[in-house]
Amino acid sequence: MTAVGDPGALAGYLRARRELVRPADAGIPDDGKRRVPGLRREEVAFLAGVSSDYYVRLEQGRDRHPSEQVLVSIAGALRLDEEATAYLIGLGTAPQATRGRRARRPEKAGDGIRTLIGTWPLTPAYVHGRYMDVLAANRLALALSPAYAPGRNTILDAFLLPELRELHTDWEDMTARVVPYLRAAAGADVDDPRLVELIGELSLRSERFRRLWARHDVRHKSTGTSLLRHPQVGPLELHYEKLLIPGSAGQTLVTYHARPGSDSEDRLRLLASLEGPARPGTGAPDPSAPAVDPRTAR
Repeated sequence: MTAVGDPGALAGYLRARRELVRPADAGIPDDGKRRVPGLRREEVAFLAGVSSDYYVRLEQGRDRHPSEQVLVSIAGALRLDEEATAYLIGLGTAPQATRGRRARRPEKAGDGIRTLIGTWPLTPAYVHGRYMDVLAANRLALALSPAYAPGRNTILDAFLLPELRELHTDWEDMTARVVPYLRAAAGADVDDPRLVELIGELSLRSERFRRLWARHDVRHKSTGTSLLRHPQVGPLELHYEKLLIPGSAGQTLVTYHARPGSDSEDRLRLLASLEGPARPGTGAPDPSAPAVDPRTAR
């Protein structure tokens, strides 16, 4: 991992994104003699309106002080969207990291958000921290997926927990979403110890993760659809929303819901009934409650 503000981080990002731009998309005809994927360095420089020598210095990590204006121009040449452009500017303008950086405090979900999600009997919901460590979850989220138990890490489980390949019928799409999401959540702080730990473990254990991380995609996708096949209640089509919690230093509330009147809504109700009623004041099942007969539960 490179340090915050280290030109090596910026250089790696520029190289990766340059190789993903098709010349035709940038209005450059293919002469049939291209030896590199994507654009050439001099083509990016031309499109961005900077000298080739200057752009080469950026890609080689030899220029430490690019202006925001130059970075925005390069973002346009690389066809970056608004979110990826902001990420590029963060890499290029973040201050140098200092040695002996203060250790990050352990993340903890607030009591208010814990109580709130615990009152939602038919809405699976959980809270994750900046690096997707699960901090709190209600009873239906726990019933929905083993990855939502507090203490788990959802991106580690997405790639390394075999049960999730069975649970997510859209596993390929799901994993392609979470990697850009992690990069967006981490921002320019690429040398954070927790991020280094996560990327190191995933890179060693998952070839798919290595390929996706090498693309340097950045996307904070906050809404979408997940397709699941739950072992107890069958197929589920659930819509998710990811909401940043104000004042929480990057904690996110994730909720799932089914379309009203759909089969998935009926199956969520069945899953909730199978868990039994919650203990008062918590989102956890009450172990003293009588078992529910799934043949009559709706």
